[in-house]
Amino acid sequence: MSFIRTGLREIGLKVRRQKTRMALRHEKRVLQKCEIALGREGCDQAINFPEVRSEIVALKKLEQEQREVAVRISQIEEGIKHIETQRQQNAKEQAEALTALEEEKKPIVERRNEAKSIAELCDRELSRVELRLQDNDAADRELLRKLAELQAQVPPPADLDAQSAGLSARRAHLPHQREEMARARLGSADACRRAKEKLTTEEAAVEQIEKRIGKIRSEHEARDRTLSESARAQQDALKEARTRHQTVEERKNPAYLNIGRHLATQGIAPPNAPHLLDDVNRHRVAVTKHTEHKAELAVLSSQIDKQELRKFYFSILSVLILLAIILPLVLQSPAKREWLPQETEAILSVNTQQLQKDYLAKRWEKEQAEEWQTVWSGLTANAKQTPVLNLSRDAVRVTRAMTTGSGGNVREFILVQARADVSPVLHSVERGQGFERRPIGGLPVWLRPDFALARVGPRTLAVGTPAEVEELVRVRLGIEQDLKITGNLFDQFQALDQETAVRLISSDPPNLARYFSPIFTRELLDAAQILGLGLTLGNPGKGRVILKMKSANAAEELAQHVRDEPQRWLRVEDSELLFYAEPPEVSTEGTRVEIRFNLPENSARLLLQRVAKTAEPTVAGN
Repeated sequence: MSFIRTGLREIGLKVRRQKTRMALRHEKRVLQKCEIALGREGCDQAINFPEVRSEIVALKKLEQEQREVAVRISQIEEGIKHIETQRQQNAKEQAEALTALEEEKKPIVERRNEAKSIAELCDRELSRVELRLQDNDAADRELLRKLAELQAQVPPPADLDAQSAGLSARRAHLPHQREEMARARLGSADACRRAKEKLTTEEAAVEQIEKRIGKIRSEHEARDRTLSESARAQQDALKEARTRHQTVEERKNPAYLNIGRHLATQGIAPPNAPHLLDDVNRHRVAVTKHTEHKAELAVLSSQIDKQELRKFYFSILSVLILLAIILPLVLQSPAKREWLPQETEAILSVNTQQLQKDYLAKRWEKEQAEEWQTVWSGLTANAKQTPVLNLSRDAVRVTRAMTTGSGGNVREFILVQARADVSPVLHSVERGQGFERRPIGGLPVWLRPDFALARVGPRTLAVGTPAEVEELVRVRLGIEQDLKITGNLFDQFQALDQETAVRLISSDPPNLARYFSPIFTRELLDAAQILGLGLTLGNPGKGRVILKMKSANAAEELAQHVRDEPQRWLRVEDSELLFYAEPPEVSTEGTRVEIRFNLPENSARLLLQRVAKTAEPTVAGN
């Protein structure tokens, strides 16, 4: 196994070489910065050395270029300030001009509004006169009709002359009234004409001043746009000049670097910054040290037996190939599996931890402890008989699977998932309590006449009647077929949130009443192929119903029915209580319909009692 030690030693050397290379790169960067700083401060001392005369000349040219760029930057900044001053002046002039025009506009608008009110009043008066004329004509026609009817009566009435005289007298007054109303109409029409002429004049004046306001606003806005474009151009030029200035400054660094290196080699430090020479010397020593260490590590690595190193690399490559083969197989295995019989028709899952945390359960247990215990026992069924295990404290979930046997009797399979390892339960059973141990395929089952249990997972127990527990063990061992986790029913079951307090699903909704008290309306059960219900009993409670329909059209049709008549479809069977407190949210995806709703407290209590098959209280209306 010496090749393993050789390989590990080589890996250690590689790591040390890499750390040394990183440290060497860092020291070189710091050294370069220190040499540039030394050269920048020691330019005056470098003048006396002909070796760096070319660098001094290059620096003077670059500094001259920088001064020119700096002058350009100053000019551009002054130009920008001048443009901003012009923009502020333009905005001030615009505000003053618009304020003056608005003051001039106010009395004109008031006169226009007054003329408009007068014109509307004249129109109303003229309309009233026209109506009175029409009423006069109608009255004349009515009197004429009555007079004709009176003369046409056979036999004529006894007071024919008196009635005719009265009607004729009333008709005689109508022409005089019509003349007066005609004169009034002429006067009203003349007044309306004068009022409209005045209104037209005032509206023309308002329109004229609004045109002046629009013209002034457009002139100043155009001027402001021009100034803004000029300012933007100046900003771009300023940015370019500053970039140029920085570029020139960076071009000076090679010259400073050569000057600094020469000064450091000569041991000359600038009088105003003598510490810069010490920094350069210190980092030069560090660079030399790291370079030597790197060379030493390379020598040690070259002395390693290459044959043993190849053996080590081959071993590592073989392990990686095996992992590449094994890991996909492990990842494809289901992380969690419900070991239930294939013929399962309905599944009830009670998340005991979440249920006890929810607001409704806490309140129910506090106010009506005896009734809550009855509901709790109905939800957990035979799981409560598990020795040692306290479901409310030690269990995470109770899963109950129901199916109908050949004789029509209901069969129930129960899985209890514990919070921790179930070894204490098995030790207690082995020590006594009347259980008989009987292995099936190497998996032990503990039986009593009325109860049995078996361990089917690290923290999962199968409990219930002996026949059902033995069948669950055979399913777990693969002797009998299980409910496939990729099957339709299990897919829908997993689609319900696993953190909900209660999950219920059925692959035969019309026969759900075999296993629980009536919950859904018969119409809803008959429409679905698979029906699932999830409940969270917080404040407020949340509900979720998943339905799998025969076709996408059937799903859309049912979703529309639920939207239109939720009280018909989302009602607790044999009760006036509704599933929802507010209109539910309904969505469809292919053949699947999903309904979400806020659950009223009375409905939540009744649903739990129906699922637990406990005695129901008197149901109040919603």
